Amino acid sequence: MTIKRIDPEDRWSEAVIHNDTIYYTAVPENLSDDIIEQTADTLAAIDVLLQRVGSDKTKILDATIFLADKADFEGMNKAWDAWVAKGSAPVRCTVQAQLMHPEYKVEIKIIAAL
Repeated sequence: MTIKRIDPEDRWSEAVIHNDTIYYTAVPENLSDDIIEQTADTLAAIDVLLQRVGSDKTKILDATIFLADKADFEGMNKAWDAWVAKGSAPVRCTVQAQLMHPEYKVEIKIIAAL
């Protein structure tokens, strides 16, 4: 069983692949935008990584969404609903969390199949 680390650094790897399963966490780059745009930006990063390793959003098995403010739940869902593959929605949970970067409104962790 091989473990493949994508762009490993001392503190973390961009993603990890093990047993044909991808583990990845995305954060927004556009930190001055609202929750809808930050979520869309984060989801776009997920698309890029999945394409890079030979997968896509229809193969996401599980998503955990971390929101800095539970009041952003509706806006996050607006971006999510526009993005998620219809008929292939993963298991998902959303939690409110104090995110480490004060301008992050959202962070999304996924587990996907290759």
